[in-house]
Amino acid sequence: MGLTLPRLTLRARLTLWAALATALAVALVVGGLFVVVNRYLRAAQVAGVQSAASAVQERIEGAVDRAAEPFVPLSGRDLERLADADDQTRNLELRLSGPGGSAQTPRFPAGVGANLPPNVYALGDRLLVVRPLRGGTLLTVVSNAPVLSQTRRAFGQALAWLLPTAMGLSLLLGWTVAGRLLAPVRALEGAAREIGAGGNLRRPVPGAGEGDELSRLGLTLQDTFARLADAREREQDFVRAAAHDLRSPLAALTARVDATLARDRDVERYRLELREIGIDITRLSDLANHLLLLARDPAALTRVEVPLRDLAADAVDRARELRPEADVDLIAPAPVTVWGDRVLLGQAVWNLTANAVLHAPGATVTVTVGSDSSGGAAVEVRDDGPGVPPGVLARLGEAFYRPDASRAGVGGHGLGLALVRRAAELHGGRLMLESPAGGGFTATLHLPERPPSGEASRAERVLGSAV
Repeated sequence: MGLTLPRLTLRARLTLWAALATALAVALVVGGLFVVVNRYLRAAQVAGVQSAASAVQERIEGAVDRAAEPFVPLSGRDLERLADADDQTRNLELRLSGPGGSAQTPRFPAGVGANLPPNVYALGDRLLVVRPLRGGTLLTVVSNAPVLSQTRRAFGQALAWLLPTAMGLSLLLGWTVAGRLLAPVRALEGAAREIGAGGNLRRPVPGAGEGDELSRLGLTLQDTFARLADAREREQDFVRAAAHDLRSPLAALTARVDATLARDRDVERYRLELREIGIDITRLSDLANHLLLLARDPAALTRVEVPLRDLAADAVDRARELRPEADVDLIAPAPVTVWGDRVLLGQAVWNLTANAVLHAPGATVTVTVGSDSSGGAAVEVRDDGPGVPPGVLARLGEAFYRPDASRAGVGGHGLGLALVRRAAELHGGRLMLESPAGGGFTATLHLPERPPSGEASRAERVLGSAV
């Protein structure tokens, strides 16, 4: 099995990257300085050697002129004496080579070619200058340039101790700075751990805001936790509602079935019992549908164009089937379309209509679909029944609220108007309930014509892809 190295923490990785960046910067700076300084020193050395070579050349040509005879190569001693004439040329090694022979100073380095063309050459720590003289003779001047090699050694030594020192300081400073930079991340980690352990999803996350990236991360976590809290509360409400309102009807239904089967009955009696059991099952089905609709996540809504007039017409037809004797009218002169979830809005319009028909028997119910003053759409369900007292009106729409004395004594599970209010909130609208002192009851569902910002374009993309 291969060796598995432990995964480094984010702080350690940031520290190592900072150290590597520092080492690279130091190496680049030292290398750049070396190139610049070495080039400058070499240019200075070349200029000095050329100046010295010019001085030696003048002396040699002057010595030849004073001899008043054709140019004859000087001896090595002569060249040494000419080189020692002043401090500028004392450390030079000279060589004359031409058709008549060659001569050189005693310490002239071996291995230097005699036929080098005139130029400046580098030979290790030495600089060579080749100059042409009269008569085809070449003057080779050799100068020691230890400063160049010393410069290279100095830069190498500086890099040898500067790089580890910079790495060490960078590691120390990087570890400290990374720790300070990651302190908010540790705070977020601790807060998330405590929120997860304690279950308080609405607890503020430290540092959340619109500042830097970490602040926005904290704000995103806080919003995410809040949405999780909403989902958990909806789930808990659903469970409580189901336990609260399903237990008794199920127990009653079980008791009715047991009583029916306890002894033999005639066919009509069985038919009557089964009809009543069917009514109970229908009520339980409606209750389950309401609970599921109330528990829907806003993110799960399907936003499409919904024709409100069609929903209202369907609700009026169902109300007339439910109560054939009811006087239910529809006023919808023009089609009105909103963006929303068709199932949820259809159930909301039906709940408003059924609420008026069931709780105000004998009253005239008018369902009106049109535009409201804010530019959106409105579905108004009005009846001229006895109305409701102000105390009851203030609590209508609360889940499971059922007044002791309803307008017609018709029981229910108390979720109809709660679902309408929930549907209005999910669509960015509102539910308005009014009951004047003289009687009558009006429920108005206000809906925006367009969805909130971004919803329309998203829905249009979905519809376009479907086409």
